[in-house]
Amino acid sequence: MAIYLNNAATSYPKPIAVAKAVSNFMTGGGANFSRGTASGRDLKTMDIVLTCREKTARFFGAHDSARVTFTSNITESLNIVLKGFLKPGMRVLTSSMEHNSVMRPLRSLEAEGLSVETLRCDAQGYLAADTLREALAERADLFVFSHGSNVCGSLQDLEALAGLCAEANVPLALDSAQTAGRVDIDVERMKIAALCFTGHKGLLGPQGTGGIVWDEEFAARCKPLIEGGTGSFSHEETQPSALPDKFESGTLNLPGIAGLLAGIEYLGKRGTRTIFEREAELDALLRETLSRGKGIIQYGDSSRPRVPVLAINLPNIDNATAADILSTRYEAETRPGIHCAPIAHRTLGTFPVGALRLSPGLFNTKEEIEFVAEAILKIEAGS
Repeated sequence: MAIYLNNAATSYPKPIAVAKAVSNFMTGGGANFSRGTASGRDLKTMDIVLTCREKTARFFGAHDSARVTFTSNITESLNIVLKGFLKPGMRVLTSSMEHNSVMRPLRSLEAEGLSVETLRCDAQGYLAADTLREALAERADLFVFSHGSNVCGSLQDLEALAGLCAEANVPLALDSAQTAGRVDIDVERMKIAALCFTGHKGLLGPQGTGGIVWDEEFAARCKPLIEGGTGSFSHEETQPSALPDKFESGTLNLPGIAGLLAGIEYLGKRGTRTIFEREAELDALLRETLSRGKGIIQYGDSSRPRVPVLAINLPNIDNATAADILSTRYEAETRPGIHCAPIAHRTLGTFPVGALRLSPGLFNTKEEIEFVAEAILKIEAGS
């Protein structure tokens, strides 16, 4: 049986309850949301969506469930925020450790007159608070950044960075792709304007799910990316301004939301802190075992906060070749390459070669981690 070490791409396996919830919706429910009568089938769908919205809001520290809007993924969430808020002439700050889900929308908007300032992170992938403080001394309209790196696991100091934004009265948009479900985030206490999340990674839900937890005042300043039927305010020909309807045109991924609800409920029972500690233990074991390799380069800093995402390179062997050997000879699934984050690889000094990424998850065992690490040591030794 294959050993899955690509949880930074998507968590696997999912809790059994997640698959059951998706299946139960498809086979025993199936009604669209807010687009039927008050039948038992319609009410069942409504209960799933509203319960998921409520539990998602509570999970991220929001007092009002209407502040949660669902999307298909975090890329869509980020596009809604960035393209809905930013305009030509504005100045936006971001970091040099971003995924293309942030960089590509910003580059597109930059071509239309947006000013984009990329704040340099250190060679281990961390943004210094002083760097942001200096940038905020000039006018800024938004700061958007990735909480945890999908390349090397560097975990930014959200408390400090969010505090600086609050002091400067600059809205903060957060990419939580690698941290939602792993690290506690409180949108109200941290004064986050828009928390963008995906459902299929740390939240343990299905692919095709995601969303935004909004600050109401910030949401009012954003234009919807898509307009159309919302199942509400149907007598009006203009897009509703009320949350969550403003950003939820079209049919939601209802089977996915049912699965997302099951994932969030599973996290509630296990506890994010317990899960994070478990995954951190596996990450530390992996790093420690690989440190026996004479020429293996590990990126990121094990002495600072991190999520369980490790990037490495082996001497005299391409990372894609190493990944192929791991897959074909040892049945271990990893991910080589640039990881949709060229600017992050430039920061780490691994562009254009990239790196081999190993990302343990909740359901990996110590034995699996040791097996894969020993396999990499054998590949390095040429055996």
